[in-house]
Amino acid sequence: MNLTRRGFGLGGASLLALAAGTGHALAFEGPLADLVEGTDEFRTAVDAYVYGYPLVTMEYTRRIMTNVAAGEGTRGPMGALIKLREYPDASFRDVTAPNADTLYTTAWFDVGDEPWVLAQPDMGDRYFLLPLLSGWTDVFEVPGKRTTGGAAKTFLVTGPGWSGTVPEGMTELKSPTSMVWLLGRIYCTGTPEDYAAVHALQDAFKLQPLSSWGKEWTPPAGKVDPAIDMKTPTRDQVNALPAADYFTLLAELMKRNPPAAADAPAMERFATIGLAPGRFDASKLDKRADRRIPSVGYDKIMLHFVDSDGDITRENGWSFTTKAGIYGTDYLQRALVTAIGLGANRPQDAIYPTSLKPNALENYSGEHRYVLRFPKGQLPPVQGFWSLTMYDEQLFFVANPINRYSMSIRTNPVYGEDGSLTIYIQNESPGADKEANWLPAPKGKFHLMLRLYWPTESSPSIINATWAIPKVEKV
Repeated sequence: MNLTRRGFGLGGASLLALAAGTGHALAFEGPLADLVEGTDEFRTAVDAYVYGYPLVTMEYTRRIMTNVAAGEGTRGPMGALIKLREYPDASFRDVTAPNADTLYTTAWFDVGDEPWVLAQPDMGDRYFLLPLLSGWTDVFEVPGKRTTGGAAKTFLVTGPGWSGTVPEGMTELKSPTSMVWLLGRIYCTGTPEDYAAVHALQDAFKLQPLSSWGKEWTPPAGKVDPAIDMKTPTRDQVNALPAADYFTLLAELMKRNPPAAADAPAMERFATIGLAPGRFDASKLDKRADRRIPSVGYDKIMLHFVDSDGDITRENGWSFTTKAGIYGTDYLQRALVTAIGLGANRPQDAIYPTSLKPNALENYSGEHRYVLRFPKGQLPPVQGFWSLTMYDEQLFFVANPINRYSMSIRTNPVYGEDGSLTIYIQNESPGADKEANWLPAPKGKFHLMLRLYWPTESSPSIINATWAIPKVEKV
């Protein structure tokens, strides 16, 4: 689920939002043409815009998600653990691309002044992951079943300038920025019994400042700032910022969320347009560029999906990336994932292949019937689990008579005599004998997302391209 209200396409990592805004050409006329195409200043400013897009977007997301007096839905005050208690149904419209696989436990907190303690209970054999995102959207640490196992652990999340002593029994997780977003996910089957079990685990988590550890601590009530726009999608708010306002905010944010050491060459270049941590000299930027820089910068980000230089894989009608979560100096890929799937995991934890169309000439439609067939021994290779989710054209669950929004092993599909698994993707039931394998579709257009949690890294693997997703075939 993408936890920003209608701002981005999925939590986590969806490519669905790319259908619009990628196929147009850029054209400039009049006095701006020379400004756009001919000056180093403008090109540098556009690159600086791309570079800063993740940090500015994270700040706007944080403001909106924490601008409440108490926890409600996917929002809560700074430092408060927010626990989603059940999967949404087809009436849910708060966020796009929801999932019916994991229940979220999330929080925003600031480690710039002091470390915070994150205590995880004994998770047993249950699949879970606790990705911690920096202000630049990198997943700097990801405790979980894959990396640290299920035993109870206590982590000390420290900020970029902290050099104290880690208390006994704690494991340090060093954040490169003051801003931290915990985007935890816990597997749940969705039965009443398993809901209760996961709720008990969620309630056993603790998150609090180090100075309060060992004492009773309650997160302070949040403050509601009426000046914060809570209705306009996050992405639209960021994209509407004039360049001067955008760079002024970016400079301020970089004081507590510093650029990485590897960013030094880029920052040296950006200094020529007056941009540095804590300072932006607007006089160095041509005033004619104030509105054009964000427009051209965002176009450059979105066009990266079309000309991705290998960052996006396309095969058999599916699109996905294995370059998310950690970006190094690939600023364009980092900005693209921010724009379409804020909160993306490292590929070792989850990959989200998306199919928008069965082929280049037509859309998926409930007017037709489709099948996705996995031959024997060729199910998605994962150590966690996989699921295939149905979304309507607006990226919401599809109402259907059996209340099934996704297919996975836990929905108990029936295998063929040859050991293959066939999923029937259509609007009407394929018949009682095949209904166990039916993924209900709407009457109109739809999209599909295949989630692979903890994909294998040795062959066969989607990560090293030794396993390919079958094509969805029209019957």
